[in-house]
Amino acid sequence: MLGVYRREDLPRATRPATLALWRVADPGNVGTLLRSADAFDAGIALSAGCADPTGPKALRASMGAIFRVPVVGFDEPLGRRIALVPRGGEPLAEVDLSGEVVLVLGAERDGLPAEVLERCDVRASIPQRVGAESLNVAMAGTVALYERLRRPV
Repeated sequence: MLGVYRREDLPRATRPATLALWRVADPGNVGTLLRSADAFDAGIALSAGCADPTGPKALRASMGAIFRVPVVGFDEPLGRRIALVPRGGEPLAEVDLSGEVVLVLGAERDGLPAEVLERCDVRASIPQRVGAESLNVAMAGTVALYERLRRPV
């Protein structure tokens, strides 16, 4: 099967929640996060150095979400910026996720650099079992979007 589309025809409108990805290089993770954003009515913002969301592996992982989820530049979405860090942040369950929020996720290996963390309003962590490896970026983003959705408005 072959699909033909123009990048400029892909969605661009912002949504109240956005996953901002900093140099997430694995196209499977980018595609999975597109799929999660679609499920939880969020958008995606990509920094330079992120995998191409229209590449073959990302397209497969997104299961068509690329055609429904707005994709914008990393600094475009407005709202309170919440950095998701593996440890040392406020527990995600205690962070205010109401209104317009930008959930900032770092590269698979390196996480978020200091200059990106400084531009965030809050650092949040997802509590995990002691001794467990940290969640990968696609899982962390999905958990954060679910946490936002499950709370009463």
